[in-house]
Amino acid sequence: MEVIHVTAECYPVAKVGGLGDVVGALPKYQCKEGHYAKVVMPMYRTKFLLENEWVVDYKGNASIGEYNFNFTIIKEKNNKLGFDLYLVDILGLLDREKVYGYSDDPQRFIAFQISVLTWLNSWHHQPDVIHVHDYHAGLIPFMLKNCFDFRKLSQIKTVLTIHNAQYQGNIGWDKSKFIPSYDTYKWGDLDWNNSINPLASAIKCAWKVTTVSESYMKELRYNSNGLESLFEYEKGKCIGILNGIDNDVWNPETDPYIFNNFSVKGVNAGKKKNKIKICEQFYLVDKLPLFVFIGRLVGEKSAEVLTDVFLNALHYMPKKASYMVLGSGDKHVEQAIYNISEQHKGYFNSYIGYSEELSHKLYAAADFLLMPSKVEPCGLNQMYAMRYGTVPLVRSTGGLQDTVTDMGDKDGFGIRFSHASVGDITHSIYRGMEVFKSKKHLEWMRKHMMQIDHSWESVVAQYDNIYK
Repeated sequence: MEVIHVTAECYPVAKVGGLGDVVGALPKYQCKEGHYAKVVMPMYRTKFLLENEWVVDYKGNASIGEYNFNFTIIKEKNNKLGFDLYLVDILGLLDREKVYGYSDDPQRFIAFQISVLTWLNSWHHQPDVIHVHDYHAGLIPFMLKNCFDFRKLSQIKTVLTIHNAQYQGNIGWDKSKFIPSYDTYKWGDLDWNNSINPLASAIKCAWKVTTVSESYMKELRYNSNGLESLFEYEKGKCIGILNGIDNDVWNPETDPYIFNNFSVKGVNAGKKKNKIKICEQFYLVDKLPLFVFIGRLVGEKSAEVLTDVFLNALHYMPKKASYMVLGSGDKHVEQAIYNISEQHKGYFNSYIGYSEELSHKLYAAADFLLMPSKVEPCGLNQMYAMRYGTVPLVRSTGGLQDTVTDMGDKDGFGIRFSHASVGDITHSIYRGMEVFKSKKHLEWMRKHMMQIDHSWESVVAQYDNIYK
């Protein structure tokens, strides 16, 4: 089958979160299975753009409201990512360094979607499936079904994958002029609570809807930022599919980022070597258990609770562990993290920002990964950690409870807790400290989790079934 993935992110072109990782891997593995998967996304001004070769595939023009614009679609020349990659360039709208965060984001992403469909309109054939990701591509199913300009494409099957339902892209009805002319009797397919809601529209109009774990799909029916009744109504076409991870990228035996490569057999020695190097770099005590947090410092990751957790642990369990934070987000949390680093040198440090290389190094070095998320549709960090023999400490929500079994249960290899509270999270750290003392048990947990298959190969078959 020919599948077109339409997305705002794709690693390594441009990545903000898990969406980028998924779209950077799924098409590659679909191509390995014999499909013809393509990715189309905005042409941000990124390092990847500047360092690779491109050819112009299409030039066109379109309009968003009264604003007429020209657009260019370029194709990566050498199939470097294992699939055909196309970038849409619109001067003045998509030619930015950042993916999100601009006041005109609604115009940017609507213009992007119109450009994609205008491009597909020019083809002499039609793809089998258009697979849209999150709200940034969420108006495509509606436009295919209802916009007069795209009638030729109306029978193409569409699949929506929701990576995070908290973000829905709501815009006022005064912005309806941005959408190409459509059958006005179908306005209800755009509306949710008296605004245009691209994510709600995609749920209504797509042929199938997937989310990135089974548990998250269930959660959406009672916690989806106002869309609960819609998920209940549309549950017949909704399916949860747990994300995979790219084992070519996340492999401790071959990872070029880490200090020392290691296998399951030599996990203890390998992790120790990486840990010593990281602790040297960040002035931490390497003989103590190393707890790391890797992620965005925002509310849904419980960032505002984390600072109290660290202060609590450092106060009541002094000199019993080392802690490292890699992330950025809320400026108050960033400052609080920095202050803890200054107050507890030798036992706590941080890197405010994001570094793909450092994240790999931390997974390889750490004993424990902390993920106290309030919302975690799938979660990839815990799977990366397990691949490197790092014990995940996770809240029982979404994909975290689908992938991590508590050490108190049969064959349990991780640590789970129920509430994103200072008490629950601190207690999980205490449990981690106790596990660290039991070297044989820790080694068993490491070896067991490293051999769990979270690869994309098994996931691709589930998407095949949906497409069929």
